[in-house]
Amino acid sequence: MTSWEQGTNLDSAKYMQDIFQQQRQACLQAAYPDYEQRQQQLKTLYQMVVEHQHEMAAAISRDFSNRSLDETKLFEVLTSLNGLKHSLKHLKKWMKPSKRQVGILFQPATGYVMYQPVGVVGIVVPWNYPLFLAIGPLGQALAAGNRVMLKMSEYTPEFSSLFQQLIARYFPADQIAVVTGNAQVAQQFTTLPFDHLLFTGATSIARHVMHAAAENLTPITLELGGKSPVIVAKDADLQESARRLAFGKTMNAGQTCVAPDYAFVHQSQIQAFIGAYFNAIRQFYPNSILSNPDYTTIINDRQLARLQRYIEDAQAKGAQLHQIEQGVDGRRLPHLVLTNVHDDMLIMQNEIFGPLLPVIGYEQMDEVINYINQHDRPLALYYFGYNKAEQQKVLHTTHSGGVCLNETLMTAGMEDMPFGGIGPSGMGHYHGHEGFKTFSHAKSVFSRPKFSLMKLIYPPYGSSILKLIYRIFLR
Repeated sequence: MTSWEQGTNLDSAKYMQDIFQQQRQACLQAAYPDYEQRQQQLKTLYQMVVEHQHEMAAAISRDFSNRSLDETKLFEVLTSLNGLKHSLKHLKKWMKPSKRQVGILFQPATGYVMYQPVGVVGIVVPWNYPLFLAIGPLGQALAAGNRVMLKMSEYTPEFSSLFQQLIARYFPADQIAVVTGNAQVAQQFTTLPFDHLLFTGATSIARHVMHAAAENLTPITLELGGKSPVIVAKDADLQESARRLAFGKTMNAGQTCVAPDYAFVHQSQIQAFIGAYFNAIRQFYPNSILSNPDYTTIINDRQLARLQRYIEDAQAKGAQLHQIEQGVDGRRLPHLVLTNVHDDMLIMQNEIFGPLLPVIGYEQMDEVINYINQHDRPLALYYFGYNKAEQQKVLHTTHSGGVCLNETLMTAGMEDMPFGGIGPSGMGHYHGHEGFKTFSHAKSVFSRPKFSLMKLIYPPYGSSILKLIYRIFLR
């Protein structure tokens, strides 16, 4: 019987506390895992993903009712493996102490920063990309030398159960432990006194997570979302822009934290843009979306009802609906464009997280920039157009977690670039070296040799040496 199977007979809070204490004790016994130990853990995790990729993709598809195995392999398996490869390639360099300058007043001495594991890291994994958003932070926490506990989403029970079993097979519980359960278990999980807590999910829930972490003064990284805008410049290639935007919106049926949420299109080009956008989707999913096995379903009835409520509310408040296809089949919701939208509509107040795209007309770029700046700072911003001056204007006058120029989504998959939000779209960042540093304590070390001149500035004050120092440095 595994430790988890034994734990299911106990109160979930007590079980998690027991696992946490096991990991905390293991940290004390092995406070600074060496390069070889960390390398082996990353290789083992890599091996686990490679060997069980088909099982995991199938489990995710069952949780969604349908998700293309290719979509999971491309955007969860490959990205997970790439992240682990990146950490393995750079780990030795990341672990090296960083030399720092020591001012002349403090000589002779040396200074450096060592990157020490913080201890036990908690990771709350969402349902939309349950493999990638587990392996990504997990790999970086292991690279930094930590022990890790993960809370999986109750919305993906098939994958969560499989992942729990696989981790238990490849790693001891005092190194990595996976917890499953409902929202109450998740709440209990966030109250544990982790040395760092990473949460990926909704902004509304993040407020409660942050409050729970504050009780233990736990450092926290929040990966949220929000309404990521798209700007299609008047001189952009409309067909290619629509195709790339459609790709970003159709992946996982729009259930992506960096999915394009709404688009600004020049007033004179709205109809042409909608036509190009729908044509691109038809090329991706020939015949019918409702029967296409490559098209992902909405995760559950609750999320589908939420999206339908957004549509009904927008239509009741004057929005015009442009439909590529009628109906819903097995929670497959066809893509929909909405025009004549305004901020009183639910669809413009909340992250959409689905295949609905509001389109807003504009005349001048300053209108677009002003609108974006008057709303919450998004996780991503997408600009389509090749005017370098206008690109720079958008980059310098707006705030967002990341930006893609003439593309969407890619900021989430770049391992050598920090990923994270700003304000309501998140706090802190990870991926690559930034992830290693997020899960490390940068400890300053000042080292003095046996010989020291410090005695020259010890009390009693008023010496000629002090007067000379003041004359040189205080002017």
